[in-house]
Amino acid sequence: MSDRSQRGHLTVVSHPLVQHKLTLLRRRETSTASFRQLVRELSLLLAYEVTRELELTMEEIETPVAPMVAPVLAGKKLCFISILRAGNGILDGMLDLVPSARVGHVGLWRDPKTLKPVEYYFKVPSDLSDRLCIVVDPMLATGNSAAAAIAKLKEAGASRLRFVCLLAAPEGVAVMKENCPEVPIFTAALDQRLNDHGYIVPGLGDAGDRIYGTR
Repeated sequence: MSDRSQRGHLTVVSHPLVQHKLTLLRRRETSTASFRQLVRELSLLLAYEVTRELELTMEEIETPVAPMVAPVLAGKKLCFISILRAGNGILDGMLDLVPSARVGHVGLWRDPKTLKPVEYYFKVPSDLSDRLCIVVDPMLATGNSAAAAIAKLKEAGASRLRFVCLLAAPEGVAVMKENCPEVPIFTAALDQRLNDHGYIVPGLGDAGDRIYGTR
């Protein structure tokens, strides 16, 4: 099994550690503390994949033994954009890997009747146009919230965007492809479908409730 499979603008990260930790997340009996820790660990692994193609430049350094020319990241650092509130669970793991990244937040809640996103908060760095912006949310279900967040970020100047989630549904991938086909999606799994309430099947339940122990 390869570590990743690509279907158009969708990348499914199939690394054995990713898949094992995702199975633990899916289990109904996984505790809040364990769920939160697993999300953090999975996020770090997904961050490794989504940053695979970052540009490098060379600089002269001194090791304890000798001088050398070594690779470092080129240009400005990343910006992670969390779709509140559940996105913060992924954000923590991403920052473990790239602690110097700037951070933005988009507050959206999903109307349970229309399944449409309603914005209540937006705060991002001022220089989005100079940064690779990685938008994070555990679930890509209907895709409406993700597409709305990305549209808002484009208005704020973001031009290089990627989206990371733990699980995706085919319906959400289709909405993203229709509204922002230039934005690559990275996920640990593409599940079967959405149910009548807009939840991913088989999924893992409500990620935000399971991260924070709420209902």
